[in-house]
Order: sequence, then structure tokens, then C-alpha cells
Amino acid sequence: QVPLVESGGGLVQAGGSLRLSCVTSGSFFSIGDMGWYRQAPGKQREMVAVIDNRGNPNYGDSVKGRFTIFRDNAKKSVSLQMNNLKTENTAVYYCNVNGLSRIFKGNLYWGQGTQVTVSS
Repeated sequence: QVPLVESGGGLVQAGGSLRLSCVTSGSFFSIGDMGWYRQAPGKQREMVAVIDNRGNPNYGDSVKGRFTIFRDNAKKSVSLQMNNLKTENTAVYYCNVNGLSRIFKGNLYWGQGTQVTVSS
């Protein structure tokens, strides 16, 4: 088992859309903030969107109005709908979860990363 499993990355043309999904292990019994971060080549990892356990989202300035974060507490999952993608959105996207697991130590978890490439 792994704490988080991501899916949904790929190659898309500028102006297109992608949806990323992240499912947590069934071992989680408490989940706080869930979110997405990204890291482009040569750049630091940055916050894209975070949603708390009440469903309140927070977005990075560059994605406001184009990206939407969704959370399903019953399925313990988080998704990121990305619309009107731009070439500068090309990066590896990482799911991030703050939570407690019966089998994994710690309380901050990262997914394996999924590549999003936006072509011009």
C-alpha cells in the first residue's frame, strides 16, 4: 500500500483541460487539508490549490478562475479540474494530504507526482 495514488496527468494543448485525481489509502481515519502543488523544471514547488475539511478552497494567484479543487470526504479523495491550460502550467503536480493513518507514520503525505505538459 501507498498513502496516496494520483492519476490524470498527460499532454494537452494550450486552452485545453485536464482533471487530476488523488485517492488516499483506506487506512486514513482523519484528514485535514488536501491539496495540489506543482514543480516546474528549475523552480521551487508551489501551491496550486488547497481545500480544508469544511470544503473551503484556497488557490494560487496564477490559477484563480481556471482551476477548481474538489474534495470527496466519503471517498477520501481530492481532484483538481484544470481549464484553459497554459504552457506555463507545465509541471509535475503533487497531491498533498494532511492526515492520520493507521499504518503510515507521520501526518503529511505526498503523492508520487503526475506530469502535466501543455503544448503551444
